[in-house]
Amino acid sequence: MRIVVAPDKFKDALDARGVGEAVAAGIRSVEADADLTVVPMADGGEGTLDAAIAAGFTEVPVTVTGPLGAPVEAAFALQTSTAVVELARASGLALVPRAQRDALRANSRGTGELIAAALEHGATSIILAIGGSASTDGGAGMLAALGARLLDADGADVPDGGGALRHVERIELDGLDARLANVHVTLASDVDHALLGPRGAASVFAPQKGASVAEVAQLELGLTRFARLLEDALGAPQTEARGASERPAAPAAQRAGSGAAGGVGFAALAVLHALRRPGVDVVCELARLRAHLAGADLVITGEGSFDAQSLGGKTPVGVLQAAASLEIPTVVVCGRSSLSEREWRDAGFAACYATMDRAPDRASSMRDAGAFLHEIGAEIARGLLAAAGPEPRLGGPVVGARQILDRDRPRR
Repeated sequence: MRIVVAPDKFKDALDARGVGEAVAAGIRSVEADADLTVVPMADGGEGTLDAAIAAGFTEVPVTVTGPLGAPVEAAFALQTSTAVVELARASGLALVPRAQRDALRANSRGTGELIAAALEHGATSIILAIGGSASTDGGAGMLAALGARLLDADGADVPDGGGALRHVERIELDGLDARLANVHVTLASDVDHALLGPRGAASVFAPQKGASVAEVAQLELGLTRFARLLEDALGAPQTEARGASERPAAPAAQRAGSGAAGGVGFAALAVLHALRRPGVDVVCELARLRAHLAGADLVITGEGSFDAQSLGGKTPVGVLQAAASLEIPTVVVCGRSSLSEREWRDAGFAACYATMDRAPDRASSMRDAGAFLHEIGAEIARGLLAAAGPEPRLGGPVVGARQILDRDRPRR
C-alpha cells in the first residue's frame, strides 16, 4: 500500500515537514518497508515558502526591514523565473514579541523588499503568499519599498506604519519599479474580507495584532484615506487582474481579499494587478500534489486546529479534494478537532485523529506533538495491517483502506 502524508503545520508545535515525518515514522515503526511520501503543505500563509522549497525551489536569503523597522533575515524561493514570496518571513506577526507589538507602527516594507529582490533575480512570475501579517498599513510599506512615495502636506515622506496613513496627502507612483509592468503576480490567500468596514482589515484583524479599540478606529481612518488617495493616483479604473477582462472593476478596496494581511491584498490587487487565488490551490500546484498522489492508496493530511474554518478551504480540504478526484481515501490528523464525527465524515474524510485525545492537556499536546503523531501513525499502520491478512506488507497489494479505516478509526 502506498501512502502520501501531506499535512500543514501544527502552529507553535511543528512545521508541516515535522508533522509529516512524525506520522511517517510512526507508520515505519510498524512496517519498515512502507511506501511513504511526505509532501509539506500550506494554505497560502505561513509555510508556503517551505512547501515551495520542498518541491524543488531554491531558497534565496535576503536581509529586509522587519515589521517594526529592525532588520530581519528572510528569504524567497526561486525556480527559473517564478518566485515565491511569503509575507510572514518579512512582515509577520511571529517576528514581533508579544510585549513589543505595535499595531500603529507595524508595516509591510520588508515584503516589498523581498519582491524587489525577486525582481533582481529575474523573476517574471511572483506568488505572493499573504498570511500572519503584523501590520495594518494597506500594503503602503510594500509599495514604498517598490518605489512609491507617500507624502504629507509638506511634501515629506510619511513614516511607515498604518498609524501614519492619516497624514498622507499625496501618493506618487512614478517611481515604481518599471519591471513590475512585466510581472505576473498571484495573490495566494483564503481571506475574502474587503479592506474597509466592519469586516475589513482594521476591524477584524487589527485587534489580533495588538490594536486597542481606539487604534482600530485610527487605522480604519488611515486605510480609508490611503485607499482614496491610491485610487486617485492610479487614475483610470483598474481591471480585476492583468490579462482579465477589460471591464472596469469595482474599486480595489471593495474587492474580496483586499483586506487580507492588513490590506496588503489591496495594494497587490490595485497596483500589482494581482490575480487572487485560494492559497491551498496554489500550494497544491507548487507541491505537485496530484503527481505525488498518482498510484496512492491512502492520503494523510492535517493541521493544528481542525474546525469549521478548516472546511471552508484550508489545507485538509484542499488535499481531500485532490485525493477524492482520484478516488483515494483521506485521513486527517490534528492537534484538536471541534468537529463532530458526522461533520468530518460528511466533508469526505475517512477518519480523524487528534493529539488532544491522547494528551493530558493542551500544553503537552503541543509540546509532545511529534510523539503523539508518531503514535497516530503507528495506529493507522496497525489498523491497515490487521485487516490485510496473516502476513501483510504496506508496500504490497491494496487491502481496502477506506473499509479498514471505517472499522478502526477513533470515535468522537
